[in-house]
Amino acid sequence: MASTVLQFQHVSVVRDGNAILDGIDWNVESDERWVVLGPNGAGKTTLLQIAAAAMHPTTGSAEVLQESLGKVDVFELRPMIGFASTAMARRIPKNETVLDAVLTAAYSVTGRWNEEYEAIDDRRAQRVLKEWGLEGFAGRRFGSLSDGEQKRVQIARSVMTDPELLLLDEPAASLDLGAREELVALLGGYASSPSSPAIVMVTHHVEEIPEGFTHALLLADGRIRAAGPIAEALTPETLSETFGMPIELTERDGRYTARRQAA
Repeated sequence: MASTVLQFQHVSVVRDGNAILDGIDWNVESDERWVVLGPNGAGKTTLLQIAAAAMHPTTGSAEVLQESLGKVDVFELRPMIGFASTAMARRIPKNETVLDAVLTAAYSVTGRWNEEYEAIDDRRAQRVLKEWGLEGFAGRRFGSLSDGEQKRVQIARSVMTDPELLLLDEPAASLDLGAREELVALLGGYASSPSSPAIVMVTHHVEEIPEGFTHALLLADGRIRAAGPIAEALTPETLSETFGMPIELTERDGRYTARRQAA
Protein backbone atom coordinates (compact mmCIF):
# COMPACT_ATOMS: atom_id res chain seq x y z
CA MET A 1 0.00 0.00 0.00
CA ALA A 2 1.39 3.38 -1.03
CA SER A 3 2.33 5.97 1.58
CA THR A 4 3.27 9.62 1.32
CA VAL A 5 7.05 10.15 1.27
CA LEU A 6 7.11 13.89 0.52
CA GLN A 7 4.54 16.53 1.37
CA PHE A 8 5.30 20.18 0.69
CA GLN A 9 2.74 22.78 1.73
CA HIS A 10 3.24 26.38 0.57
CA VAL A 11 7.02 25.87 0.63
CA SER A 12 9.12 28.93 -0.19
CA VAL A 13 12.86 29.51 -0.01
CA VAL A 14 14.05 33.12 0.00
CA ARG A 15 17.69 34.21 -0.34
CA ASP A 16 18.77 37.85 -0.33
CA GLY A 17 15.18 38.87 -0.90
CA ASN A 18 14.78 36.58 -3.94
CA ALA A 19 12.31 33.70 -3.95
CA ILE A 20 14.17 30.57 -5.11
CA LEU A 21 11.01 28.53 -4.49
CA ASP A 22 7.64 30.25 -4.24
CA GLY A 23 4.58 28.59 -2.72
CA ILE A 24 5.26 24.97 -3.66
CA ASP A 25 2.49 22.46 -2.94
CA TRP A 26 3.61 18.94 -3.86
CA ASN A 27 3.03 15.36 -2.72
CA VAL A 28 5.03 12.26 -3.66
CA GLU A 29 3.74 8.75 -2.93
CA SER A 30 5.94 5.72 -2.34
CA ASP A 31 4.95 4.07 -5.65
CA GLU A 32 5.61 7.16 -7.78
CA ARG A 33 8.65 8.06 -9.90
CA TRP A 34 8.89 11.80 -10.58
CA VAL A 35 10.97 13.75 -13.06
CA VAL A 36 11.55 17.44 -12.28
CA LEU A 37 12.19 19.64 -15.31
CA GLY A 38 12.94 23.32 -15.72
CA PRO A 39 15.49 25.85 -16.95
CA ASN A 40 18.61 26.87 -15.05
CA GLY A 41 17.70 28.83 -11.94
CA ALA A 42 14.21 27.37 -11.74
CA GLY A 43 14.73 26.03 -8.22
CA LYS A 44 15.10 22.33 -9.06
CA THR A 45 18.19 21.65 -6.96
CA THR A 46 16.77 23.63 -4.02
CA LEU A 47 13.63 21.49 -4.21
CA LEU A 48 15.81 18.38 -4.07
CA GLN A 49 17.82 19.74 -1.13
CA ILE A 50 14.65 20.09 0.92
CA ALA A 51 13.53 16.61 -0.10
CA ALA A 52 16.94 15.35 1.08
CA ALA A 53 16.45 16.99 4.49
CA ALA A 54 19.55 19.07 3.74
CA MET A 55 17.70 22.40 3.80
CA HIS A 56 14.66 23.83 5.55
CA PRO A 57 12.11 26.02 3.77
CA THR A 58 12.00 29.70 4.67
CA THR A 59 8.22 29.50 4.98
CA GLY A 60 5.71 26.69 4.65
CA SER A 61 6.07 23.12 5.85
CA ALA A 62 7.86 20.09 4.43
CA GLU A 63 7.38 16.51 5.54
CA VAL A 64 9.97 13.95 4.45
CA LEU A 65 9.12 10.28 5.07
CA GLN A 66 6.25 11.55 7.25
CA GLU A 67 8.59 13.55 9.49
CA SER A 68 8.33 17.34 9.69
CA LEU A 69 11.53 19.22 8.93
CA GLY A 70 12.38 21.36 11.92
CA LYS A 71 10.90 18.81 14.33
CA VAL A 72 12.98 15.74 13.50
CA ASP A 73 16.64 14.80 13.90
CA VAL A 74 17.73 14.99 10.26
CA PHE A 75 20.75 12.81 11.00
CA GLU A 76 18.36 9.95 11.75
CA LEU A 77 16.27 10.76 8.67
CA ARG A 78 19.01 11.10 6.05
CA PRO A 79 20.16 7.44 6.06
CA MET A 80 16.69 6.54 4.75
CA ILE A 81 17.21 8.81 1.73
CA GLY A 82 19.44 7.89 -1.20
CA PHE A 83 20.97 10.94 -2.90
CA ALA A 84 23.18 10.92 -5.98
CA SER A 85 24.63 14.20 -7.23
CA THR A 86 27.79 15.69 -8.70
CA ALA A 87 28.47 17.35 -5.34
CA MET A 88 28.42 13.93 -3.65
CA ALA A 89 30.76 12.49 -6.28
CA ARG A 90 33.35 15.19 -5.47
CA ARG A 91 33.44 13.92 -1.87
CA ILE A 92 34.47 10.40 -2.90
CA PRO A 93 38.29 10.09 -2.76
CA LYS A 94 39.78 9.46 -6.20
CA ASN A 95 41.82 6.53 -4.88
CA GLU A 96 38.83 4.87 -3.19
CA THR A 97 37.97 1.49 -4.66
CA VAL A 98 34.57 1.17 -6.27
CA LEU A 99 33.57 -1.44 -3.69
CA ASP A 100 34.47 0.86 -0.79
CA ALA A 101 32.78 3.85 -2.45
CA VAL A 102 29.55 1.86 -2.33
CA LEU A 103 30.18 0.05 0.96
CA THR A 104 30.85 3.22 2.97
CA ALA A 105 27.26 4.34 2.33
CA ALA A 106 26.32 1.91 5.12
CA TYR A 107 27.95 4.36 7.57
CA SER A 108 27.00 7.51 5.62
CA VAL A 109 30.67 8.38 5.10
CA THR A 110 32.92 8.83 2.10
CA GLY A 111 36.39 7.39 2.39
CA ARG A 112 37.12 4.07 4.08
CA TRP A 113 38.64 4.53 7.51
CA ASN A 114 38.35 2.24 10.54
CA GLU A 115 34.73 1.13 10.12
CA GLU A 116 34.01 -2.56 10.39
CA TYR A 117 31.58 -4.08 7.90
CA GLU A 118 29.72 -7.34 8.17
CA ALA A 119 29.63 -9.98 5.46
CA ILE A 120 26.03 -9.02 4.69
CA ASP A 121 27.19 -5.47 3.86
CA ASP A 122 29.82 -6.80 1.47
CA ARG A 123 27.33 -9.13 -0.23
CA ARG A 124 24.81 -6.32 -0.67
CA ALA A 125 27.48 -4.00 -2.12
CA GLN A 126 28.51 -6.68 -4.59
CA ARG A 127 24.88 -7.26 -5.57
CA VAL A 128 24.25 -3.55 -6.05
CA LEU A 129 27.34 -3.26 -8.25
CA LYS A 130 26.02 -6.07 -10.42
CA GLU A 131 22.58 -4.44 -10.68
CA TRP A 132 24.15 -1.23 -12.01
CA GLY A 133 26.39 -2.89 -14.58
CA LEU A 134 29.56 -2.62 -12.53
CA GLU A 135 30.54 -6.28 -12.24
CA GLY A 136 34.30 -6.60 -12.16
CA PHE A 137 34.76 -2.96 -11.10
CA ALA A 138 34.98 -3.62 -7.35
CA GLY A 139 38.78 -3.20 -7.20
CA ARG A 140 39.01 -0.27 -9.61
CA ARG A 141 39.83 3.20 -8.28
CA PHE A 142 36.93 5.65 -8.46
CA GLY A 143 39.12 8.32 -10.07
CA SER A 144 40.07 5.99 -12.92
CA LEU A 145 36.47 5.51 -14.10
CA SER A 146 34.75 7.21 -17.02
CA ASP A 147 32.01 9.77 -16.32
CA GLY A 148 29.34 7.19 -17.06
CA GLU A 149 30.89 4.63 -14.75
CA GLN A 150 31.24 7.21 -11.97
CA LYS A 151 27.57 8.14 -12.36
CA ARG A 152 26.57 4.50 -11.97
CA VAL A 153 28.79 4.15 -8.87
CA GLN A 154 27.06 7.21 -7.36
CA ILE A 155 23.65 5.63 -7.90
CA ALA A 156 24.82 2.24 -6.64
CA ARG A 157 26.06 3.99 -3.51
CA SER A 158 22.74 5.81 -3.10
CA VAL A 159 20.73 2.56 -3.14
CA MET A 160 23.19 0.61 -0.97
CA THR A 161 21.19 1.28 2.21
CA ASP A 162 17.86 0.26 0.64
CA PRO A 163 16.43 3.80 0.96
CA GLU A 164 12.75 4.70 1.17
CA LEU A 165 13.32 7.68 -1.14
CA LEU A 166 15.85 8.01 -3.96
CA LEU A 167 16.87 11.48 -5.20
CA LEU A 168 18.87 11.89 -8.41
CA ASP A 169 20.27 15.28 -9.38
CA GLU A 170 20.97 15.28 -13.13
CA PRO A 171 22.33 11.71 -13.22
CA ALA A 172 22.96 11.80 -16.99
CA ALA A 173 24.58 15.24 -17.15
CA SER A 174 27.81 15.40 -19.17
CA LEU A 175 27.47 11.83 -20.49
CA ASP A 176 27.98 10.97 -24.14
CA LEU A 177 25.14 9.35 -26.07
CA GLY A 178 26.19 5.76 -25.38
CA ALA A 179 26.79 6.29 -21.67
CA ARG A 180 23.54 8.22 -21.34
CA GLU A 181 21.49 5.50 -23.00
CA GLU A 182 23.13 2.81 -20.88
CA LEU A 183 22.34 4.72 -17.68
CA VAL A 184 18.79 5.62 -18.77
CA ALA A 185 18.09 1.95 -19.55
CA LEU A 186 19.36 0.89 -16.10
CA LEU A 187 17.28 3.60 -14.42
CA GLY A 188 14.24 2.53 -16.42
CA GLY A 189 14.57 -1.05 -15.25
CA TYR A 190 15.01 0.08 -11.67
CA ALA A 191 12.07 2.51 -11.80
CA SER A 192 9.81 -0.17 -13.25
CA SER A 193 10.39 -2.56 -10.34
CA PRO A 194 7.59 -2.52 -7.73
CA SER A 195 10.20 -3.07 -5.02
CA SER A 196 12.03 0.18 -5.81
CA PRO A 197 11.52 3.22 -3.58
CA ALA A 198 9.91 6.48 -4.59
CA ILE A 199 12.21 8.31 -7.01
CA VAL A 200 12.62 12.01 -7.78
CA MET A 201 15.01 12.83 -10.62
CA VAL A 202 16.04 16.31 -11.72
CA THR A 203 17.04 16.81 -15.34
CA HIS A 204 17.17 19.51 -18.02
CA HIS A 205 16.33 17.22 -20.92
CA VAL A 206 13.23 15.11 -21.67
CA GLU A 207 15.50 12.70 -23.56
CA GLU A 208 16.94 11.65 -20.20
CA ILE A 209 13.59 10.56 -18.74
CA PRO A 210 13.70 6.76 -18.33
CA GLU A 211 10.81 4.44 -19.03
CA GLY A 212 8.83 3.67 -15.90
CA PHE A 213 8.65 7.25 -14.65
CA THR A 214 5.08 8.04 -13.70
CA HIS A 215 4.90 11.75 -12.87
CA ALA A 216 6.39 15.08 -13.90
CA LEU A 217 6.84 18.42 -12.17
CA LEU A 218 7.77 21.45 -14.27
CA LEU A 219 9.36 24.44 -12.52
CA ALA A 220 10.11 27.95 -13.73
CA ASP A 221 11.07 30.98 -11.62
CA GLY A 222 10.56 28.94 -8.47
CA ARG A 223 6.93 28.14 -9.25
CA ILE A 224 5.19 24.99 -10.41
CA ARG A 225 4.00 25.28 -14.01
CA ALA A 226 2.60 21.75 -14.15
CA ALA A 227 2.58 18.67 -11.91
CA GLY A 228 0.89 15.30 -12.07
CA PRO A 229 0.83 12.08 -14.10
CA ILE A 230 3.47 12.38 -16.80
CA ALA A 231 1.08 12.16 -19.76
CA GLU A 232 -0.91 15.10 -18.36
CA ALA A 233 1.89 17.27 -16.96
CA LEU A 234 4.45 16.83 -19.75
CA THR A 235 2.96 18.34 -22.90
CA PRO A 236 4.10 20.74 -25.63
CA GLU A 237 2.07 23.47 -23.94
CA THR A 238 3.54 23.01 -20.46
CA LEU A 239 7.09 22.71 -21.83
CA SER A 240 6.61 25.83 -23.92
CA GLU A 241 5.40 27.78 -20.88
CA THR A 242 8.20 26.43 -18.68
CA PHE A 243 11.06 27.17 -21.09
CA GLY A 244 9.59 30.32 -22.64
CA MET A 245 9.58 29.17 -26.26
CA PRO A 246 7.35 27.05 -28.53
CA ILE A 247 8.43 23.44 -28.12
CA GLU A 248 7.43 20.27 -29.94
CA LEU A 249 7.29 17.08 -27.86
CA THR A 250 7.38 13.54 -29.20
CA GLU A 251 6.81 10.36 -27.21
CA ARG A 252 7.66 6.86 -28.45
CA ASP A 253 7.73 3.67 -26.37
CA GLY A 254 7.94 5.62 -23.12
CA ARG A 255 10.82 7.88 -24.23
CA TYR A 256 10.61 11.55 -25.13
CA THR A 257 12.27 14.01 -27.48
CA ALA A 258 11.79 17.77 -27.62
CA ARG A 259 12.81 20.53 -30.02
CA ARG A 260 11.91 24.11 -30.69
CA GLN A 261 9.01 24.47 -33.08
CA ALA A 262 9.98 25.60 -36.53
CA ALA A 263 8.89 29.14 -37.34
